[in-house]
Amino acid sequence: MVKLDRIEHIIELPEGVSASMDGITLKVTGPNGALERDYHSSTLRLIVDSDKVTVQVDIPRRKDKALAGTWNAHINNMVKGVTSGFTYNLKALYSHFPMTLKKEGNELVVNNYFGERVPRRAKILPGVKVDIKNKVELVVSGIDKELVGQTAANIERCATVKNRDRRVFQDGIYLLSKE
Repeated sequence: MVKLDRIEHIIELPEGVSASMDGITLKVTGPNGALERDYHSSTLRLIVDSDKVTVQVDIPRRKDKALAGTWNAHINNMVKGVTSGFTYNLKALYSHFPMTLKKEGNELVVNNYFGERVPRRAKILPGVKVDIKNKVELVVSGIDKELVGQTAANIERCATVKNRDRRVFQDGIYLLSKE
């Protein structure tokens, strides 16, 4: 088996996006805002130039190679977030009891789910915007992919079916698409 002596992942920065490194913190700034993330490793290095960011590791082991790929994906997500952002589309589906969706502060409140009297609540994380359209469609958007995905998961999870057959009782809030 051939041993690699160096792995380099080069992330090109599009027009209008800049990156800066302060200690172990990488900050990516673009037209939609700025994102920061800490990158700490004894073997991997981040090299920031004016138009690219390079993830570099010398004489990588298997875990170093995997971590370099993870950092590459995180930085690509940061660049995409500050340029175009992330959007998740969800839809509330019901058969008999019409559920209502309402945004209260940093929570989404689901009323009348299966005719329940106590409303169900889902936490909306900071930096994430939730819009309710046509009473049953939700648009979750933001620049941080992890926060947007976790908020969509919180909303899906708050309307799960308990103590019933999921093949029959299919009411809930489901993910339609990600952009």
